[in-house]
Amino acid sequence: MSQRLSLSTIIIVFLAVLASVYFAFAAVQGPSGVMRRIQLQDETKALLAERDELQAEVDRMKNLTYRLSDEYLDIDLLDERAREVLGLMRSDEVIIR
Repeated sequence: MSQRLSLSTIIIVFLAVLASVYFAFAAVQGPSGVMRRIQLQDETKALLAERDELQAEVDRMKNLTYRLSDEYLDIDLLDERAREVLGLMRSDEVIIR
């Protein structure tokens, strides 16, 4: 009772295997595949970390701006900025270079 597979059956099985391999590859490497998802997750983590750093910088600048505003004036900060930006010094100070 030996049965031979017909040529059409072999072609259909070959095409089914080929389609399965293609879809498996697309599921892993395609534009919506597993590898792309991992890459997007890594990019998301990096962008969130950068956003947090930038938010901290914005908060620091808001604090400095508030401390130099008309509503609240920090004399020490004003003195520090005047020395740094304008190169000012008090008359009783000696600069050592």
